[in-house]
Parts: sequence; structure tokens; C-alpha cells
Amino acid sequence: MDSALVADLLNEPTPAPITGRAVVHEKYDLTRVPKHPGKGWTRFVCISDTHSHVFHVPPGDVLLHAGDLCRHGTLKDLEGTLNWLKGLPHPANFMAGNHDLCLDKQYEDGGSLSTYQPYDLRSKDIAVARKLVHSYPYRKAGMHYLEHNTATYTAKSGKTYTIYGSPVRALSDLVISALRVRTHSVPVQAAPFYSIGAFQYVAEDAQAIYARIPPSVDILMTHTPSHGVCDVTKRGKHAGCPKLAERLAHDDLKSCRLHLCGHIHEAHGVAIVGQSEQNPDGRVCVNAAMPVTPLPIIVDLKD
Repeated sequence: MDSALVADLLNEPTPAPITGRAVVHEKYDLTRVPKHPGKGWTRFVCISDTHSHVFHVPPGDVLLHAGDLCRHGTLKDLEGTLNWLKGLPHPANFMAGNHDLCLDKQYEDGGSLSTYQPYDLRSKDIAVARKLVHSYPYRKAGMHYLEHNTATYTAKSGKTYTIYGSPVRALSDLVISALRVRTHSVPVQAAPFYSIGAFQYVAEDAQAIYARIPPSVDILMTHTPSHGVCDVTKRGKHAGCPKLAERLAHDDLKSCRLHLCGHIHEAHGVAIVGQSEQNPDGRVCVNAAMPVTPLPIIVDLKD
């Protein structure tokens, strides 16, 4: 009998992908969370695409949220999510996604996308939101907002993890084609189709954006998946970014142990890729988008 079916029947967690230095729990019972492996290990609880909803989140050492904090991108949406994260027991590293318009300064008055500012999002809301994510009450609670920058977490063992977050996602070919029809060009900024999302880019910008990922990173958070890994849509298409995949294949990121993403809700899951001399167990790749599968993915890393 299939092991997953047996686990369901017994109400037990399904076997987790295990390497020498990583254990991943993708399917488990939230009332019977897998036991923390103990001293010398750090538990990362991974979520994404919560869209202003509140989910049950299991305990752990660090919470990672890979973007789409908001449903409609308003300041009110953001405040609700931040207060929920603040109430959780973990220190949290979080970032924006394409739904989080209130955090994208391009929509402020005078910004390159101000013409397409939604009616329910005021310029002053954006300024308030961008200050809010860095404000003292949230920092005191151990919350770190990442937007093309790093944060660190030092485990009880003394091991320090470097975490980098990039909120951007690529425009689809369909949108770009429609944009060309409408404007006869694909400007990097100030295009009507950008109004549907925040932190978006065209393919020509991708290489420069992902070149900013520092080689010292242990954990990478991007809102979009890399091409070919946890990125298959319900139509069976790979929707991840090819340039991000190229960047992750570079020698200077061989030591990156965990890549967390979201965005493609139906691609929720885990893959182990990129075995190398520096990282013989490979990189754990997690799409932790919550709407379709409302279960955080747990990644235990050996310090």
C-alpha cells in the first residue's frame, strides 16, 4: 500500500524528504506537528501568499513569508497581516509580492506608476506602509522586512544564517504581448498592465535584479519561483523565471541551502536540487503558497 495513503489512514505525517543536513515536512497533521530535531538544528516554518488571511502556523525557530501579504494591496490589508505575524511566537522574515501595492513606492505620487495608482490606495498610505514594516514595534517582535536586502538569524548553536529577500516577479508573455499591442512598446515603467501588480519586471531587467543576490546567502526568498522548480501552473506550464534559475546555478550560490518562493499557488511543494561539492545534500526548494494547500512547510536545517 502507498505510504502516503497509510499515513492518511493512521493520521500520521507522511515521510519527509531527508538529506544529511535537512529534513522537510510537507504533509503532516497540524494537531500533531513533527517533533523538532533538537540541539544543533534550526526549524524554519515557510509560508507565502497568505493574502490577508490568517492560518494556523506551527511553532518553530524562524518564520519565513515569501510575499503576497495582502489581498487587495491596501494599507488596511497590510496592517492586519503584520499584526497577525506579530502575534506568532517566531521571529519573522517577510517580504512583499505582486499583491502588495502599498509597499511599492513606484505607485506614490510622482512615482513612475503613479498614473495607475488604484482608487483605494492613496500616496500617503504607501509612505505609511513603507515606514510601518520597519517600525519599532515590529522590529522589537523580531520581524524583518526584506526588499533586496539581507537579515541574519543566529541559532542557539551559534550558527548565523544569512537571509536575502527579493519581492519581484516577472510579467507573463501574455501581458507583455498585450502591452505591445496597446502601446507598441514594453516600457520598463509606467505601463497600464503594471497597475495589476507590484514589484514587477520585464525579462530584460531580470539579470540585473538577481545579480544583487549576495554570494554569502544561506537562505534565499523570492516571490517568484525559478524556472523548472515548483513552478508548474494548472495548465501545465512552467511559470518560473529563467534568469533566476541561471543565477541559482552560479558557483557563488552553491552554498545556498534553502530557496523559498510562492506566487504559483498550485505549485505548492518541495524539490531538492543543486547538489554540489560545497552543498552535497543539495538545496531545498520550497513553494509555500498557502491558498490551495493551507499548510506551512517545515524545513529543519542542521546548523
